[in-house]
Amino acid sequence: MPELPEVETVARDLRRAHLPGQTFTGVHLFWARTVACPDETSFRARLTGQTVETVTRRGKFLRLDLSGAETLLIHLRMTGRLYLAPASEAAMPHLRLSFDLGDGRQLRFHDMRKFGRVYLTADPDSILGKLGPEPLDETFRVDDLQNLLAGRKMMLKPLLLDQRFIAGIGNIYADEALFLAGLHPQRHANTLSPDEGAALFHALRRVLTLALENRGTTLDDYRTVTGKPGENQDSLLVFRQTGQPCPRCGRPIERLVVGGRGTHICPHCQPPGEGG
Repeated sequence: MPELPEVETVARDLRRAHLPGQTFTGVHLFWARTVACPDETSFRARLTGQTVETVTRRGKFLRLDLSGAETLLIHLRMTGRLYLAPASEAAMPHLRLSFDLGDGRQLRFHDMRKFGRVYLTADPDSILGKLGPEPLDETFRVDDLQNLLAGRKMMLKPLLLDQRFIAGIGNIYADEALFLAGLHPQRHANTLSPDEGAALFHALRRVLTLALENRGTTLDDYRTVTGKPGENQDSLLVFRQTGQPCPRCGRPIERLVVGGRGTHICPHCQPPGEGG
């Protein structure tokens, strides 16, 4: 599933491609459940004629604020992909939704597994309001993360994946950050010392910033707006590196299941238990 760096890369690409300022002149829906709300008829009627004012990201959602005081939210989920193409260009398989633009292009939503969802709403907080803080926001500090951790008894890995706790982190960057911080994914959050909490904060910032610089991680389906894969897969330290030598100690990386999710660790550099 695209995580914060991938979704932010898509948002930046759409801005570079001058999507802000474009007016939706038509809507084509090829799989009805792609639109979570409103109903198909209202979606078409309300969206047509609106102009894209801004393209941003919140957590794993793309956010397009529109001229009619409404917001278009897009969640790519597992295999969703957005791209721009001339309206005359043949569509790829698995096209679920497309938007005609005033300049003759189309914004297309391609989704092989049909998990992606699109929302048109006048109240984006009804969908985004439960998300936790943005880990790369300048206002989010070490003390903020430490205070959040202090009151939680959950294991670190499932807690980092909880979008209500912190927004935008998924399986890839949780594993990478926990490795950099030297923390076992099954450690309980409230057992971390202040130094360990600070290490986790800086590790999250480091792995997310690097992935943004590398335009995201492509392991399966993720592609940028231009159709190119990301480059961060070449910089992964532990994620999907089972059996490879740990970049710190040389021992083999291991895979385990934590909270139902495949998880990758160095058992030497990330010892279990309080005080690890």
